[in-house]
Amino acid sequence: MNQHIKHIVIVGGGAAGWITAGRIAARHARDSGITVTLVESPTIGPIGVGEGTWPTMRSTLMKMGISETDFMRECEATFKQGAKFARWVDGTADDFYYHPLMLPQGFGQLDLVPYWQSACAGRSFSDTVCLQEQVCEHGLAPKMITTPEYASVANYAYHLDAGKFVGFLTRHCTTKLGVTHIQGDVTAVNSAPNGDIAAIVTAQQGEIAGDLFIDCTGFNSLLLGKHLGVPFVDRGDVLFIDKAIAAQVPYEREDAPIASHTISTGQAAGWIWDIGLVTRRGIGYVYSSRHTSDEQAEAALRAYIRPAGKSVGTRSIPIRSGHRQLFWKNNCVAVGLAAGFLEPLEASALVLVELSADMLAEQLPATRDTMDIVARRFNDTFLYRWDRIIDFLKLHYILSKRTDNAFWTDNRAPETIPDSLKDLMRLWRHRPPGNCDFTSNNEVFPAASYQYVLYGMGFRTDPEFLRPSASEQRAAQEHLAQNSAAARKALKMLPAHRELIAKIHAYGLPAV
Repeated sequence: MNQHIKHIVIVGGGAAGWITAGRIAARHARDSGITVTLVESPTIGPIGVGEGTWPTMRSTLMKMGISETDFMRECEATFKQGAKFARWVDGTADDFYYHPLMLPQGFGQLDLVPYWQSACAGRSFSDTVCLQEQVCEHGLAPKMITTPEYASVANYAYHLDAGKFVGFLTRHCTTKLGVTHIQGDVTAVNSAPNGDIAAIVTAQQGEIAGDLFIDCTGFNSLLLGKHLGVPFVDRGDVLFIDKAIAAQVPYEREDAPIASHTISTGQAAGWIWDIGLVTRRGIGYVYSSRHTSDEQAEAALRAYIRPAGKSVGTRSIPIRSGHRQLFWKNNCVAVGLAAGFLEPLEASALVLVELSADMLAEQLPATRDTMDIVARRFNDTFLYRWDRIIDFLKLHYILSKRTDNAFWTDNRAPETIPDSLKDLMRLWRHRPPGNCDFTSNNEVFPAASYQYVLYGMGFRTDPEFLRPSASEQRAAQEHLAQNSAAARKALKMLPAHRELIAKIHAYGLPAV
């Protein structure tokens, strides 16, 4: 039972499989004796709609030794500086707010919420405390062509072509990191006497043995779910979205502006995502089939993307919100869709893959008898993370004032709101979200993210309890002046988003 962990077998490709393979292989060099094998079905393709990322992706790519220039050129990648939520509050044409990727000015030193509430009426919270809303509204990039790879003027993530990203990662992992790539359809899973997985059997390559198996088989959850019998915890009682219809829409002209943020537009029974890549936009409607029909959903999507909406092809994707009861059992751990899935609001899918791959790479058990310790820690960490992400996604719905469809009113029903989120909302009636509300080092969304959503959607904290002192008011004025100055400077110096992408393709970014 105390054998050393030497052979890691990842079953399934896609972004989950290849990010995990790349992070482990890059962290544990080939001369350590650890081998990484990825077994991928030649007949099952990835879903391929995970086009939004978090700023963590920059660190992930760097740790894998990937050039940002190469990545952007080969994956049709563009910059993402946050999300613009349109028509989520009351559904009117001018209803929008931003969740930028930069912290509010002076965050951690002084909370600007009280001053914004009392002195900045009529100006959005994110625009008051952060320069990024203006940068996005003006269609600008988060950096310049002279800014080195992975460095920034404004914090950023990426939008990317999911299919091209997987191909890029496959080439990098196999040619640069020594990952063995086997194409084979799994026909059986063989167990060891202690219940561990001893080997998988493939139709094309026969038996493949391993010490640690990573399940990246998507919704099938072939190893953790089907073989080891770990049940799925359905969270559809909290998050109602259960379907998506997606399309790829070309720009009307080659030089059309590229949005440097995700646009999420509220609809009758869900919302539409709009992601700008270099040559096309990825657009899709995620919705609740309990609150609208497939035909109505398709009509709404086509109305959004007209005139191209008349001819563009669409595909339907089922969504089952929830996750496995455990993510690591015996010598098998699930990453990506095999672990669970939630609607694509706030791009949580890829960041969960990154966080899983990171923890695996950094805490890879050396022996089988230490594996159970790591597994317990992994399960505790990710059960916490999934719960917090569910809270954060639900927050977007419970503050809406829309009444045009039961989807919105049902989302506000108290019995659909987790108790943990109810408790936070009661606290925030009297003080803004702060780091003291999130004491774990496993947070995905910081307190600042809750502030942007809360106050972007019209929430108000009781001013009687806040009452900033004279010195705090002076400090707040200084921070707000600094933010205004930084915004003016950014608008002068930053290039248009498409202009920078063209320069990166032509010249490349300076190496780190």
